[in-house]
Amino acid sequence: MSNLSRTQSMRKHVIETRGGVVASQHRVAAETGAAVLAAGGDAVDAAVAVSFAVGVLEPWMSGPAGGGAMVLWREDEQKAHSINFGMRSPAALDPADYPLSGAGKSNDLFPWPSVVEDRNVQGATAIAVPGTVAGMELAHATWGRMGWKDLVMPAADLAAEGMLVDWYASLIISSVARELAKDPDAAAMFLDDGIWPKSSGWTAVPNLRLDQTRLAGTLRRIAEAGARDFYEGDIAAAMAADVQAKGGSLSQADLAAYRAVLAPALETSYRGGTVHAARGLTAGANLVECLAMMEAAFTPSSAPDGTSYSEMARALSASYERRLREMGDTGEAEGSGTPSCTTHFSVVDRHGNMCAVTQTLLAVFGSRVVSPSTGLLMNNGIMWFDPEPGKPNSLAPNKACLMNVCPAIGEKDGRRFAIGASGGRKILPAVLNLTSFLMDFDMSLEGAFHQPRIDNSGGEAILADETLPQSVVSALSAVHPVTATRRTVFPYAFACPAGVLRQDGINMGCTEIMSPWGDAVPETEGA
Repeated sequence: MSNLSRTQSMRKHVIETRGGVVASQHRVAAETGAAVLAAGGDAVDAAVAVSFAVGVLEPWMSGPAGGGAMVLWREDEQKAHSINFGMRSPAALDPADYPLSGAGKSNDLFPWPSVVEDRNVQGATAIAVPGTVAGMELAHATWGRMGWKDLVMPAADLAAEGMLVDWYASLIISSVARELAKDPDAAAMFLDDGIWPKSSGWTAVPNLRLDQTRLAGTLRRIAEAGARDFYEGDIAAAMAADVQAKGGSLSQADLAAYRAVLAPALETSYRGGTVHAARGLTAGANLVECLAMMEAAFTPSSAPDGTSYSEMARALSASYERRLREMGDTGEAEGSGTPSCTTHFSVVDRHGNMCAVTQTLLAVFGSRVVSPSTGLLMNNGIMWFDPEPGKPNSLAPNKACLMNVCPAIGEKDGRRFAIGASGGRKILPAVLNLTSFLMDFDMSLEGAFHQPRIDNSGGEAILADETLPQSVVSALSAVHPVTATRRTVFPYAFACPAGVLRQDGINMGCTEIMSPWGDAVPETEGA
């Protein structure tokens, strides 16, 4: 039984334009990127600006102290590229410091055995080497047209002002208040009196803002001294010292050694078109695998039906089983065995260049630890590793994390789209759903984002939007048991996607319809 209204409906309208478009999980971050496009910036310039801005405006989802991946389309090359800026475990990490508790499975995003005191999930011992700043640095050095400082300073200005705490922000903070209270610096930023979630009140016009003064200083330093200061300069020294003082193993040497990786995107043909996915330890290889299974399993009809949804569920089930069993950083070259609480944004510029960027702290509020010297909310990337030894993804020092991120770019019949999502293990199903809607059934971007979705992200169960027809539910039930659920504002039963699409020189974008902050902004509104 649900307490929710059955007569309420929610929609987001897609605006078409010949100018560029930014689709982000935060409206102001999208406006920041749109302003860059209006000033003549490339899609990559806008992506850098959005990356830093959204880390201020949605700090519990991502930020400079996180990691992720992006897929880029370069119109002049007619080629897709992948940049992996995933996190790594520190070189001094000792797996013996993460003993299994024997208390069953972890209660967070993964089905790993529980670790004593959740040391792999929360606190300084959960912090991995961050990669987001290096990823943005590499993209900008390769394709950026505007100055680095001009792209980072808007985020510094937003931090100096402080993130506005509205009802949605208070709701997110409330969901993790007990854990935030365990770190004095996180409590000082997000809680009142170290206990109560910051709130402007449920009926008042919001006017409360977070104190992000230290973060503003860090962002100004990144803007003026450059990205390498985050890894080799004053920021690196302060961040490593803060983490070690709180019991973590992140070091200046770990930061100095970190590099993002640029490579050609994974590419697969599908339904007469092409899909480009992220390389490395992402869900890109799983997306490619799922598409191959779906193309072989059914021929699309005029609209999504029981056959298409059930074959999608079968493909996800098979791919996730292999992913959790085989994938991980084994120290070998990428091959057949290699492939939340996150944010995703997509950008298209007026020339047709595209970026699909997913970045994350991993869990909501990451490690729930703030570096006091820098104001950075730190990741908990160590949770990506299986704490049980002897597996490809087992916890070990100086090892790449197996991420759930799945940014992708698809093209068919003169249309090209860039999509991705946030939501941990639910990301791949969301991207696969949308890719199918757009390429199997030639749906509009607006139609695809409003179409009911399913989730089968591991395990013998399927989540299905309760608005799906009974014929679809019956077909899904033949694959795995089905639980019907609503798309709501919080918590999210499904992942939160964001995407842009270009056809005949016309650009458009859309975000998850239930996200109260997410929006697609054309460059004319950012001018």
